[in-house]
Parts: sequence; C-alpha cells; structure tokens
Amino acid sequence: MKKCHFLFLLLFSITISAQQSPTADDLFLKARTTAFEQKDYLASIALAKQALEKAPYNTEISVFLGRVYTWNKDIVSARAVFEDLRNKGVKDEDFFIAYSSLEYWNDQNTNAIKLIDEGLANHPSSEPLWLLKAKVYFGLNNYAEAEKATASLLLINPKNTEARALAVRIGEFSSKNEVGITYNYSHFDKQFADDWHIVGVSYKRMTSLGSVILRGNYANKFAQNGTQIELEAYPRLSKTFYLYVGAGYSEDVGLFPKYRTGVSLNANLPHSFEAEIGYRQLYFTNNIWLYTASVGKYYKNFWFNLRTYISPDNKNISHSYTGTVRYYTKSSRDYFAFQIGTGISPEENRNNLLENETFKLKTFKVGAEYNFSVYRNFFSVGTMYYNQEYLPNMKGSQFDVTLGYTRKF
Repeated sequence: MKKCHFLFLLLFSITISAQQSPTADDLFLKARTTAFEQKDYLASIALAKQALEKAPYNTEISVFLGRVYTWNKDIVSARAVFEDLRNKGVKDEDFFIAYSSLEYWNDQNTNAIKLIDEGLANHPSSEPLWLLKAKVYFGLNNYAEAEKATASLLLINPKNTEARALAVRIGEFSSKNEVGITYNYSHFDKQFADDWHIVGVSYKRMTSLGSVILRGNYANKFAQNGTQIELEAYPRLSKTFYLYVGAGYSEDVGLFPKYRTGVSLNANLPHSFEAEIGYRQLYFTNNIWLYTASVGKYYKNFWFNLRTYISPDNKNISHSYTGTVRYYTKSSRDYFAFQIGTGISPEENRNNLLENETFKLKTFKVGAEYNFSVYRNFFSVGTMYYNQEYLPNMKGSQFDVTLGYTRKF
C-alpha cells in the first residue's frame, strides 16, 4: 500500500513538473512578445535559444533568432545562424527574406541579390523578395533592374501599395533622356474673347544628382504671341529627401511672368506617404509670393494627394486647395486621374491671371486625365473645367483640353 502511494506521488510530481516546464512554442511566443512589444532583444535571444534547445530543428525559431540578432546589430551572430540554415539546405521563403534583408541593410548588395535570386528561384511569386530586389537595385542606382523587379511584383499583385509607390519613384530615373511636347487649349465663355493656345517642348536629362529639365513654352493669349524658357531640377539629397528647384524667364510680360522661381523640399515617408513644402515666386510688375504644401499617400492602385497654395498680403491671406486621385493600371505612367479644387495655382497655364490678383477671387475647378504608355512612348489627355469669379460677383466658365506626348530613350 505504501509502495503504491509512493508511486502515485512520484507520477504526480513528474506530471506537475512537466506542466510547469514551458514548451518550445511557449518560449517562442514569449520571445516574439519580448522582441516586438518590449524591444528587449537580448532577453528575446535568450528565450529563442531556450526554445531551440527543446526543438533544435525548428526552422521558424532559427530564422527568428537570426532576425533578432540582426535587430540587435549583432551581424556576426546573425550571419552564423543564417549560414547554418543554408548549410542544412533550408529553402523557406522567410529564410531568404531575413538573410537577404540583413545583407541589404548592411550594404552587402551583391550577396543580397544572390540570396534574393536564390529565393525567387524557389518562391517565384514572393512579393517581399521582389520588393526587396527592387529596393536593392534602386539603392545601387540600377534603375532598369529596379523597374523590372517592381513590374514583376505588380504583375503578381497590382494592389501592392509599397511596390506602387516605389515604381513611381523608379520611373523618374529609369531612362537617361526624355523629350516631350504638350498642347493646352482654353476656351472662355465670358472672361476673354479669344481662345488660348499654349505649346511646351521639353528635354529631361538624368544625372548622378537627379533629373534636370529644360523647357520652352509658346503661348497665344489675348490674340498675342509670347515665349518663355524654364529650367527645373530635382536633386536627390538622400533616400528620403529630394529638392525641386525651378526658374523661368520671359520677355513677354502679361502672357508669362517676367521671372518665376520655386523651391520645395520633398520627402518619401514611411508607409507610402510623401510630403512637400516650399514656395513659388512670380514677378510681373510686382512680386507675388505663394507658399505651398502637400501630402500624398499610395494605397493599393491609388494615389491620393492634397495640395494648398497660400499667398499672404497686408490685408488677408489667399489660398487654394486641390485634391487629386490617381488610379494606376500598369506602370507608373499608366493611370486615370481625377482632380477637384478651389483657386488658381502658379503651376497652371493660367498663371498670368495672378498678375491682376484674380487668384484672390473664388474659383472652382474639376477635371480628369488619362495617361498611358506604349513601350517607351507615353501619351496623356486631360480636360479641366473652371468656374471663376473674375470680377467681384461676376463669374465665368473656362474649358481646357491638354494633350501630351513623351518619348524615353
């Protein structure tokens, strides 16, 4: 009887001990919580190691351990974990993502590309691997390969938000040269008797610092002819920031401002946001200063943007607002766009109206645009309707049609 009682107590103690000992899954869950929520990477590493003692062949825990070493900036230990998995012949998608990310973050781009390509050979539809490949090549200024990577990803998932935002950025750098021509036609029902015609011809050159654009404009307004020359540049400051710098000159004051300048700081922000802040200056017979700010967001196939122009003077502050929505169909140059807003902006072909301070009167505008590409040829067609108070309590309508063609080479 005593012997049975002893065996019962022994079995009970073993059972309680087993219940109190955490499993590999328990330790792994705690390690993840410690890393993600508490940001205590050393404690998370210790817990992951304990979990591997109980489950030494668990690839998921090993990959996680390598990631935490990476986050803790222990690159040697992280590589040791990943190389051990590689020697074991591990082909998991998460392994290739984690290891190639380590190499990318530490500027080992050749090895990163090698790992990414190996991963894509095993997981050809991996969105994270295609996106990482685009980022690596974009960081190397290899825009052609970066463009191929985002194109492959968008074929797999056209609604990948981060890929769409990156594709638009890459599209600005993917060719050394661009030539373009635009034509804008404006008809007024009351404000002016003559229609307006504006033609612009541009040449864009990609440099190591960013793009430079030379543009010549011809206008027929008020039954008069005039020309303008403009120079714009988009120098890159870092992976996050770049500038817009622009200037223009014309002898035909009234059709164009005599001088115009502009500077903006642009930022590509996390979570596919972007922002801009800057100024625009127009000089006809007096200076007009306008300050601008905008915020944009990519979401799946869409791009949303809100922009404002503010012009202070001694009496009041004039302002305009424009909201734009784009729906992308294929590449960064294939999209439908819708625009609605109030006020006149200095970027519009109507900017000579600012000379008479009509931008301080009420204006409503709404329009649409369609852009599409055929190989290296890019076409655009757009229309805009304005209802403007051109004199106090007197309104008129304006209808615009714009056509454009660009060739990359």
